[in-house]
Amino acid sequence: MRARSPVPRLVALDIDGTLLRSDKTISPRTRVAIEGALARGVRVVLVTGRRLPSARRVAADLGGDVPLVLHNGALVVVDGRVVRCRPLPRAAARLAIDAGRARGVEPVLHCGASGEGFLLVDAAARPSGLVGYYLERAGAEVRAVPDLVEAAVGGEPIQVMFGGARAEMEALLPALAAELGSAARIERTVYPATGIVLLDVLHPAVGKAEAVCFLQERWSIDPRETLAIGDNWNDRGMIESAGLGFVMGNAPEEMLTLGLPAVPTNDEDGVARAIEEHVLDG
Repeated sequence: MRARSPVPRLVALDIDGTLLRSDKTISPRTRVAIEGALARGVRVVLVTGRRLPSARRVAADLGGDVPLVLHNGALVVVDGRVVRCRPLPRAAARLAIDAGRARGVEPVLHCGASGEGFLLVDAAARPSGLVGYYLERAGAEVRAVPDLVEAAVGGEPIQVMFGGARAEMEALLPALAAELGSAARIERTVYPATGIVLLDVLHPAVGKAEAVCFLQERWSIDPRETLAIGDNWNDRGMIESAGLGFVMGNAPEEMLTLGLPAVPTNDEDGVARAIEEHVLDG
């Protein structure tokens, strides 16, 4: 018989497709479950591919200064300040930009080692696809520059992001991997409902699992005392390395076939149910 895992002292939650429902809100049941965990002294951290300005709004909605793992692990924020940043090496950023453009895909550069979360796009890029989305949604956080490669080499980018239709991104992924080799890590996020795929090019040592490990060491928490929940490929390592790891029922179909323990979907209070069973009832 498998030994029962210790009651979690750390709950690591992805945001989109996990904590948030399809309408981008936190359900009342999930909110109560998280409040109950916090009241018991359990640490709750949001682990996301989002930037600080975007993730901070979700943390504020939870009603507290929730620690944040951002950019899939490249930036870690605790008590409102950046405690670790692993920017993408400049040479890798340039390789990624050139490789994407060679295949007709325009990148977005994420910058701001202190969590500023500003985005650089090429002034000559067509305002469509991912670039168009950010121009529309991020507003003042978007900066158009005359030469994106020069901007990447001249600063310290956090990541290079590509996004588009699934077929286009699945064709780009192996080309990027071949070009970058061990110089960078590529994380993939798939949105089955829209057919959109994001590719994030990051520092080679960056990942959600690695960032959670950093916090475990910082807080003297054993990995077995961690409950981790996510819904996408960039969550896989975090789920597999936790003492209790679960994939959401709304995850991409291919991911659900991996045999990872699953909870109900984000619209069926999957996060709340896991916390209730393994933290509050544990």
